Amino acid sequence: MKIVVDTNVLISGVFFGGYPRRVLSAIVGRRLTACATVEIVEEYGDIVAEMIERRQGHIDRAILAPLIRAMEIIEPVTVVRVCRDPDDDKFIGCAKDAHALYIVSGDKDLLSLGRYEDIRIITAKDFCERYLDG
Repeated sequence: MKIVVDTNVLISGVFFGGYPRRVLSAIVGRRLTACATVEIVEEYGDIVAEMIERRQGHIDRAILAPLIRAMEIIEPVTVVRVCRDPDDDKFIGCAKDAHALYIVSGDKDLLSLGRYEDIRIITAKDFCERYLDG
């Protein structure tokens, strides 16, 4: 199954654990295929670096390496303009181009959409309960 992971799920999983970490672990363990664009990967790195700088975590930025290696990096093609926060549109475009079934997110602007075409937008908790707990 292909998914796209929003930055807030990545940050929550790396720094705080819980359901987001279970999603990330499934990606690293190759039980799921997560797709991203270079722009999304850069955002992941920038936000992790910012979190480390704020001392909200005691980890090295290299923590992302296994996750990024496990991801399918795609070339963006589709331009989508549907989110209240235009910065979130890249996740929907990525999911569409990758033929992903889900965007896993904690972002209220994305979650408020619920779906875009055939792509469902759900929380890490809902995703885990549906696909990783059984």
